[in-house]
Amino acid sequence: MIEFLHNIDSELLLWLNSRHSYFFDRVMFFISGHWEWVPLYAVLFGFMIWKYRWKSLWILLAVAIMITVSDQLTNVLKSAVKRPRPCKDPVIGQMVLLVNDYCSGMYGFVSAHASNTFALATFISLLFRNKWVAAGMLCWSSVVSYSRIYLGVHYPGDIICGAILGAVLAWMTYRILKHLHRIAV
Repeated sequence: MIEFLHNIDSELLLWLNSRHSYFFDRVMFFISGHWEWVPLYAVLFGFMIWKYRWKSLWILLAVAIMITVSDQLTNVLKSAVKRPRPCKDPVIGQMVLLVNDYCSGMYGFVSAHASNTFALATFISLLFRNKWVAAGMLCWSSVVSYSRIYLGVHYPGDIICGAILGAVLAWMTYRILKHLHRIAV
């Protein structure tokens, strides 16, 4: 069964990863970065301050802890599972198209990008309870996560499991914060 799922994951990765263009190579490499999203984070924090005033500091602390836990859990899972990234897989590695010869660490299950972005997207969606905010955050986290497949550094399964992990952590963080600080949302 595991072999069957891995084969499907590999085929889907190779199909998605094979659609490259010079323009999208640059766009996806940019989207996959960390510091490029600081303006988005600043805007989100500004809305938190506007809506929650002094409670926004507690919210920011909860988000920082949630992202740290998400990031560390993905590292623990990568070390435990030891599934090579597609770009380092001895079977399909030579078929994966890389952008700028970018291929980070050895292992990829689960994706920290997917976990962290879906954690933030889910938490913000729960916090603001606005369908447009939720749709925007879901699109953002999906595009960031897809960029990791496009770049050849994650299988779709790494992304899906990372997204689930992030969403669960966000839901737990939101419930704990709501209980502890009685945030009216």
